[in-house]
This record gives sequence, C-alpha cells and structure tokens, in this order.
Amino acid sequence: MRSPEGQSIAAIVPCYNEELSIGQVVRDLRKTIPAMDVYVYDNMSTDRTADVAREAGAIVRRETSRGKGNVVRRAFADVDADIYVLIDGDDTYAVEDLPGMIDTLREGPLDHVLGVRRAVESTAYRPGHELGNRGFNLLVSRVFGSSVSDMLSGYRVFSRRFVKSFPALSREFEIETELTVHAMSLRVPQAEYPVGFQDRAAGSESKLRTYHDGFRILSLIIGLARHERPLFFYGFVGTLLSIVALVLGLPLIVEFFSTGLVPRFPTAVLAVGVMVVAFLSWTIGLILDGVLKSRREFSRLNYLSHSAP
Repeated sequence: MRSPEGQSIAAIVPCYNEELSIGQVVRDLRKTIPAMDVYVYDNMSTDRTADVAREAGAIVRRETSRGKGNVVRRAFADVDADIYVLIDGDDTYAVEDLPGMIDTLREGPLDHVLGVRRAVESTAYRPGHELGNRGFNLLVSRVFGSSVSDMLSGYRVFSRRFVKSFPALSREFEIETELTVHAMSLRVPQAEYPVGFQDRAAGSESKLRTYHDGFRILSLIIGLARHERPLFFYGFVGTLLSIVALVLGLPLIVEFFSTGLVPRFPTAVLAVGVMVVAFLSWTIGLILDGVLKSRREFSRLNYLSHSAP
C-alpha cells in the first residue's frame, strides 16, 4: 500500500510468544499510518501470537529458524517497499513517534533513522541492559569512528536501498549491532530520533538474556572489527605481541652486549618467535585492508544500484 506521498511503507514486526502485546502493536501501527502494510513474522511461537496479529489486521508470516536475525534476514528479502519500519512486537516502543521518524527519513533524504530510546517509565530499562547498551555504544563508536547513542534499539526506519544492500548475517539479537555497523561502514546518510520506551505488557518477559546475548553481541563486535577494520585489529594485536617480545628479549639483549652470552636461550627463541608473529599480524592487516577496500567498493556499487529514497 502507498502513502499519500506515493511511497509504499511496510512495517516488519518480529515476534515470539507476544500474544499479550502484539494485537495492540498492530492496531497502533495501522491507526498511526493507515497506508502502511504491517507484516508480523511469527518466529515459532507456542501461544496465539499469530492468530491475535491476524485478527488485528496484520499480514502474518512464519519463520521457522529461531532468532531475530533470521527473521530480519527473511523479511528484508521477502518484503518489497520504499520505506521499511522495524519494530519489536512487545509494545515497548512509542508508535506515535513513527510519523516523525518517517518524515526525518524522507526530508533528509536518509537511508537509516535510529530510534533512540527515552524511558517514559523508571522501570522500562533493566539495569543490566542499560549498562551493557552504554558500554557497547562507547565501544562501537570508538572502534568504528562514528557516534551512536542506542545501537541495540529495535526501532528503526530504513530506505529500500539500505535494506536491499544489507547482508544480514546474524542469527539472533546481535542483528541490531550488525545493522548499526553496516550503516557506519557504508557511511550511509542517517540520523537518530528520540522515541518513547515503556515497560512490557504485564505477564510477558523479555527474550533478551543479559549475559548470553551480551557475550554474543561482544563477539560480533570483535568479529566485525576484524572484518571492517583489519588494519586497526591486526595492528593492535601485532603491537601487543611486539611489546611482549620486547619485554622478554630486551633483558637478554642487554646482557648479551655486556657479557657476550645468552643466558636463557629458550626465552630468546620465544621472544624471536613472538616478534615474528607480530610482524605477520601487521602484514595480514595490510593485506586485508586492501581486500576491504575492494569489498567496500563492491558494496557501495550494490547500494547505489537501488533508487534513492
């Protein structure tokens, strides 16, 4: 369905056991933007999530591979629209902020608008989640050189060319991190927009496991740093190894020039070996940096092959 501006809009709502909230989310989305198609992707729910969403007027599809990342990958491949909205089905995000996010995307024109959560209830954020989110925001901003205020937000608006050029490799909740880093790496025009954030519906529980998913997200950040910033990553590893080699080898060098002897030969061999590995790490970083340039050129051409928003 097309909006009055002539652009089709599709909302993608990943769901797993959200029977208590999904109906309200779908009704709010349809009321806020009547021209928008609402796609609810049921991720193997064991309750009436799919039925409730269908009764509320959503287009319900089923994704049998468990994990939010799998849902987003499937939805981005299947749904065709000019503007895409990604929002969780737990009724924690303020749908009334959506028109402002879409207007921001259009007026830019931009490819990505990130909904930055502003808690309207003191209990909306679990302490561990808020602290972890702040830490990840700082880490990603430093590593990838672009500031982000809420990288784990599940409320976003995208252009068609962003969605169709996004590889979507993640399986679970680390998909938000992948979306954020993809936007940074491709340097697409983007903006942040403050959105309301409230408690989940009474009786429902968050699917995010603080430590398990936190470690998965951290592992993804490290992996993305290795692929998207190889010179930084392998240069850092090489520098650490060279420091270790110097700590092990300098005392031996000083003693050799003083006495002409190498008193701890195994340590000398170890120091030389560690330094060789350090040089190899630097070399790998330089080679992969050249490969990265070619890969980014290809990604950019793929991105530009789709029409502007």
